[in-house]
Amino acid sequence: MRPVIPYVTAALLFGLGVYGVLRRRNAVLVLMSVELMLNAVNLILVTADTTARAVLPHSGQVFALFVIVLAAAEIGVGLAIVLQLYRLRATVAVDDVPLTELSDHVDGREPAVLDAEAGR
Repeated sequence: MRPVIPYVTAALLFGLGVYGVLRRRNAVLVLMSVELMLNAVNLILVTADTTARAVLPHSGQVFALFVIVLAAAEIGVGLAIVLQLYRLRATVAVDDVPLTELSDHVDGREPAVLDAEAGR
C-alpha cells in the first residue's frame, strides 16, 4: 500500500480542522473542527501502523482507540459547557464568552465590608 494518499488526506483533514478552529465563532462548530483534527490523527496512526511495522504489534491501532476515547470524553464535557453557556448567555458565540469574571470584590474584601469602611 502506498501511504502517500492517507497521509495527504490526513494533512488536508487536519488543515481543515485548524481552519475551522481559528475562523469559526460558533462553539459547536469549533468542537466539530477539533473532532476533525482528532480523526486526522487517527488516520495517521492507523496508516503508520500498517505501513511501518513497529516493535510493538498494532500499537498505532491501540493509540487510535485511546484517541477515540479521548474524543468521546471531550465531546461530552464540551457539549455540557456549550449547553450551560447557552442557558446563561442565550448564545453559543465564542466571541461573547467573557474570559474573566468581573467581581465586586476589591482587595479580596466583601462589598459589605467596603461599604462599612466608607461609612455607608
